[in-house]
Amino acid sequence: MSDDIEIISFYEFRPMNGLDEIKLALKAAMREYVVRGTIILADEGFNGMICGTSAAIADFLAAFEKVLDGRIVVKSSFHTAAPFRKIDVKIKPEIVTLKREVDMSLATGTHVDAKEWNELIADPATLVLDARNDYEYRTGTFRGAVNPQTRIFSELPDFVAENLDPERHQRVAMFCTGGIRCEKFAPYLKQVGFREVYQLEGGILKYLEKVAADESLWEGECFVFDERVTVDHDLKKGGQPDHSQRRANSKKHHE
Repeated sequence: MSDDIEIISFYEFRPMNGLDEIKLALKAAMREYVVRGTIILADEGFNGMICGTSAAIADFLAAFEKVLDGRIVVKSSFHTAAPFRKIDVKIKPEIVTLKREVDMSLATGTHVDAKEWNELIADPATLVLDARNDYEYRTGTFRGAVNPQTRIFSELPDFVAENLDPERHQRVAMFCTGGIRCEKFAPYLKQVGFREVYQLEGGILKYLEKVAADESLWEGECFVFDERVTVDHDLKKGGQPDHSQRRANSKKHHE
């Protein structure tokens, strides 16, 4: 069976106004072009994961970009069946929940391309931080990465406060599934005093897309928040079990 369903994820931190009108427009476009999934809107930006045929995705993105008056950068993979069934557009206080005020301007200069990531994390002076939750870490992670053993993203600041020291850990490189958690947490670390902070641009999914398996420092599979549960290095449905123990909640879009 061919992989004829495209699954895309996307996010952007940008000031958003008129959220109610945007929500209505996006729901209408999802119904019109027959795409399914979840999009989260907030004053700070948007975050979504949807699926459909490639033609439907292209039509929806054109409509979305018209609503936003700007281009949307997406990460894409394919599957034999649609992993999402609902059409859902939500307005929330944050597009990824950290529960901390963050100066997003501090993210400037923190992004590292997938092709440069291996050299950075192979350096013993770099502390490699997995910014995801424990059940995601156990599915797969980068060689030598620290597991904060968090249940939810908003616990990560407490882990840092209790276990990391800006004077001792002078260079921190972090990663997450699609990049959104790091996009918020990298400036947070700089805000609380860490000097050299780096994030994997595009997250694990972009790394798996751009780095050949024989050059990869990724070990295992990558947990995704849909019915595939995990994807392998070729971004195909993986074979790892679901370690989250909360399947109903893990279907919610986190990246």
